[in-house]
Amino acid sequence: MNREQALAIVKLHLTDHRYIHTLGVVETSIELANRFGANQEKAEIAAIFHDYAKFRDKEEMKKVVQEKLVDKSFLDYGDELLHAPCGAYFVKDEVGIDDKEILDAIYYHTTGRPEMTLLEKVVFLADYIEPGRKFKGVDDVRELAKVSLDDAIIQALENTIGFLMKRRQRVYPDTLATYNHLIKQKRRSDVSE
Repeated sequence: MNREQALAIVKLHLTDHRYIHTLGVVETSIELANRFGANQEKAEIAAIFHDYAKFRDKEEMKKVVQEKLVDKSFLDYGDELLHAPCGAYFVKDEVGIDDKEILDAIYYHTTGRPEMTLLEKVVFLADYIEPGRKFKGVDDVRELAKVSLDDAIIQALENTIGFLMKRRQRVYPDTLATYNHLIKQKRRSDVSE
């Protein structure tokens, strides 16, 4: 499937605003993939489809989590996270993309996870820093992304976790675990240098 075909499919499922966001994530994913050595074609496809389920009916997505996904914990953390794992499911089921790396990049693009692959990191970060994003701290993460993928993700996670805590919202366990894992890796590499 080429870029134009993929974009035509995803455009049917998004608002104009979210489609523009998706185009920003696509370009940022390609840029990050080239900078850090990820597969550009997979980054592009994962980015195109990362929000495929963003506007799906919440009850439909809850049913998918309950009946089709192994991890049911998404149901305990509000509706905002559902589109990522459900998106991976729908992209496989409806679009026919069965590349595990692409599907995992879609699945984990909102929460992250410990031991993220390079492709997962690229899409996760691209979603956070694409040019249309305007919020406190995003420019700092963009600057970090010019030199270190992991440092940029650590800062993005700090910002996100802090934001959720200020609003007294629960933080998804994999998000905390991702942060802890990256901090532990960073400390190991700092000690070995």
